[in-house]
Amino acid sequence: MTDQPEPGGRPDAPRLTTREAAELLGVKPETVYAYVSRGQLGSVRAAGGRGSTFDADEVRALARRSGRREPSPAGSDLVFRTGITLIEQDRYYFRGVDATELARNHSYEEVAEWLWTGELRPGVRFAAPSETLAAARRTVGALPAHSGSTDRLRVAVTAAAATDPLRFDLSPGAVLSSARSLIPTLVGALPVLGSTEADGGSLARELWPRLTARPADAPALAVLDAALALLIDHDLAASTLAARVAASARAHPYAVVSAGLGVLEGPLHGAASGLAHRMLQEAVDRGSAVPVVADHLRTGRPVPGLGHRLYRGEDPRARTLFGLLEDVPQAAGALAAAREVVATTARHAPLHANIDLALAVLSVSCGMAAEAGETVFAVSRTAGWIAHALEEYGERPLRIRPSGQYTGPRPPQPLPHAP
Repeated sequence: MTDQPEPGGRPDAPRLTTREAAELLGVKPETVYAYVSRGQLGSVRAAGGRGSTFDADEVRALARRSGRREPSPAGSDLVFRTGITLIEQDRYYFRGVDATELARNHSYEEVAEWLWTGELRPGVRFAAPSETLAAARRTVGALPAHSGSTDRLRVAVTAAAATDPLRFDLSPGAVLSSARSLIPTLVGALPVLGSTEADGGSLARELWPRLTARPADAPALAVLDAALALLIDHDLAASTLAARVAASARAHPYAVVSAGLGVLEGPLHGAASGLAHRMLQEAVDRGSAVPVVADHLRTGRPVPGLGHRLYRGEDPRARTLFGLLEDVPQAAGALAAAREVVATTARHAPLHANIDLALAVLSVSCGMAAEAGETVFAVSRTAGWIAHALEEYGERPLRIRPSGQYTGPRPPQPLPHAP
């Protein structure tokens, strides 16, 4: 659409400059004019013929439809509009509510429902269909003994998908039904290390005997439940971005979760808690964190469990779990070692504890394996990936399609020949 002469201004028809429209859309000014040329946005010539102006309501509607993403001011990140998680000023919020307060006062399932629907359902429980759970257990049981928990979770998702002929129904109700059965299926498919409770308990109680052979006590179980709730989502982390890309291509929710799990296993994401576990276990075994931290610094390795790019101070998730761990008597030694790690490292760098260090205190003090934190992370974050999938299903399909900047030889090149 070409520019038209600007009509007489009306108070009820606010107009934006090109710069203001670009900021609202999150794009460059050149992109605004591209929208005009493609007929996606109307414009009128400003008084005196200097530039164009745009109807504010029309620009906002386009922003909602397009979900545009452009390089951030730093030039390195993609930006998506989302109503799920906000992180600012060393705090984070789920749909506007302080996430740490939700985790302190509500179960993992209740927080998941809040993230999915914006409604709180007190006492809600998730249940795995017997046929789905049986298929997932058979598939997991066929894996080699050395398989890790993320290996097991990945094949469990695939088995659960195969038993759901309606998995391609992407309506919100169908997606939520799949999510409420998938998450307990993932937990139920993991091998049991300790004694299990009767069916119908909380997800945290179902997960506990799959993390450790030690019996659960109320304070430790409360920490696990809070950890699950705290980890549900954390804005567009790498695994969440992968999940949204899959949802943008209209992959079904099981495939969305598979995409997230594939990224989660990286040492800089979900697997980072295992590094913190091993470091903290060594500090406990040696009776001091000082030589352990010194070994890391001497070899140029970062100290695990410290620092987070989104927080200047202590990770609020770690702070919440540390507070709850104070009520777990068997965690006293690991908790003291973790604090010594922070204090020792602070002499050299102003780093604070993150969620991986807090998970390590739980796993070390409760006799869990090093990969336990990754398991908790994967189970918990499944709910977050589903929340982002629900949001992405409401956007234009295949909108997440970055353009490559080709750096290879310019064509035409001669046809290659074998030597």
